[in-house]
Amino acid sequence: MSMVNELTREKWVLGAFPEWGTWLNEEIDEEVVAPGTFAMWWIGCTGLWIKSENNTNIAVDLWFGNGKRSKKTKEMAPFHQMRNMTGGRMTQPNLRAAPIVYDPFAVTQVDAVLSTHYHNDHIDPFFAAAVMQNCGQDVPFIGPMKSVEKWLGYGVPKDRCRVVRPGDVIQVKDCEIVVLDSFDRTCLVTADEDIRNTCPNDMDEKAVNYLIKTPAGNVYHSGDSHYSTYYAKHGKDYNIDVALGSYGENPAGNQDKMTSVDILRMAEALRCKVVIPFHYDVWTNFKADPAEIMMLYNYKKDVLQYQFTPFIWDVGGKYIWPLDKDKKQFHYRRGFEDCFTDEPNVPFRSIL
Repeated sequence: MSMVNELTREKWVLGAFPEWGTWLNEEIDEEVVAPGTFAMWWIGCTGLWIKSENNTNIAVDLWFGNGKRSKKTKEMAPFHQMRNMTGGRMTQPNLRAAPIVYDPFAVTQVDAVLSTHYHNDHIDPFFAAAVMQNCGQDVPFIGPMKSVEKWLGYGVPKDRCRVVRPGDVIQVKDCEIVVLDSFDRTCLVTADEDIRNTCPNDMDEKAVNYLIKTPAGNVYHSGDSHYSTYYAKHGKDYNIDVALGSYGENPAGNQDKMTSVDILRMAEALRCKVVIPFHYDVWTNFKADPAEIMMLYNYKKDVLQYQFTPFIWDVGGKYIWPLDKDKKQFHYRRGFEDCFTDEPNVPFRSIL
C-alpha cells in the first residue's frame, strides 16, 4: 500500500511532536556540570531546568500544553482572570508561539518539581504523570497551596507534595530553595466569584517566587510577578547572580507582564549580575522583542551605572554560570565543527 494511504493524523502527531523529540532530554542528561558552575535550560514560558555540579536537577514551572486551539468559543469563561482584569469578554487570541522542546515522558531524572503558581502555563499534568512513572518515589512536588491542590487533583499523592509559603527554606541535595514573596497581581484577580470592592489577602496561597541556591551561584525565579518595589528588599537580603523576569507586550487595557523598563528596574533592585527575560516567547498576543530591553539598557547603563547585564535567551538554549556571564545573546550551536575531517565528496575542490 502507498504511503499516502497509510499515513494518518495520529501518525503525524506521534511522528512530529514534540518538535525536538528527545534531543534536549538527552542533552540535559548527558551534561556534566563542572565544579564551580551550574547549568540552566529554558524549556519555554517560565519553564526552567537547573542542574548543579553534583547532579541535582530542579525543574521549575515546566508546562507542555497549548493555548487556544479553536475559534469556536467566542467568549472567555465567566470569572476568567483576564476577564476579571480587563472587563473584556472576547476570547483572547493566545496561541502558543514557541515549540515544545522537551519530551516530558522521556524524563529520566529530576530531584524536585517546583511551581510558582497554579495558572495552567506554570504547572503541568503531563510532566507530573511522567515524573510519577519514570523517576524516584521520593521526588517532591513543591509549590504554594493552590499549585498543590492542582497536583492532588492530577493524582499526585499527598505525601509527595509540599505546600510552601514565603519564608520557607527547603534543601534538595546540594541546593537550597528559599521561598519568597510573589508580586503576581494577575493571581490576585484569579477568582471564581465577584471580587469587586474586596481586598484580597491570599497571595501567599496562590503564588511564590524562588531563590535557588546552588554551590556555584544563585538563581531568582520570579514566576509571573509584576514589578514591585519590594524587589529591592529581596536584593538586600540575598545574593542573586541570575534573575529571570516575565516580560511581554501588554495589549491595551491589560497589565499582565513586565515591560522593558520593568525588567531593568527589577534587575537594578535585585542587585543581580545578569537579568534574563522570559515568558515573552509563548503567547502570540503578548509576544515581545527582547532587543527593546537591550536598547534601553544601552541607553541608560552609563548614566544609571547599572551593575548588571541583560542576556537574551532562546527556548531550548543552555546557559552556564559563570562561564556565560559576559554574553549578551544566545545562539544555538551552529555545528559542523568537524568539517574537513574527511575529504569532501565533491567532483572538484573549486566547487567549494
